[in-house]
Amino acid sequence: QVQLVESGGGLVQAGGSLRLSCAASRSISSFNAMGWYHQAPGKQRELVAFITSTGSTNYADSVKGRFTISRDTAKNTVYLQMNSLKPEDTAVYYCNADGTVSGLIPRVYWGQGTQVTVSS
Repeated sequence: QVQLVESGGGLVQAGGSLRLSCAASRSISSFNAMGWYHQAPGKQRELVAFITSTGSTNYADSVKGRFTISRDTAKNTVYLQMNSLKPEDTAVYYCNADGTVSGLIPRVYWGQGTQVTVSS
């Protein structure tokens, strides 16, 4: 069974920075991709950023230029560096991992979430 554990959330003022961590229970190289999503109260969960097994990255338009996703394979950990935070970034942030093998039943895993609150 795969476990993903997020950490690093907290309360910051607008313009500040946080770095979120997602520690996986197995090699992150075994996943097709890993990503970060966020969900604000009353809203749908949205993709923030993801990184593929080959290192390619993608970002939501709302965070481009401010957030950076990265990984440390030796530590089985994916990071989300969040700079220039805005109150609109306030949400619960979730780590996910896609372990689906092509043509088979989807295998997607989620962490428990970590709260990020940005005050104005």
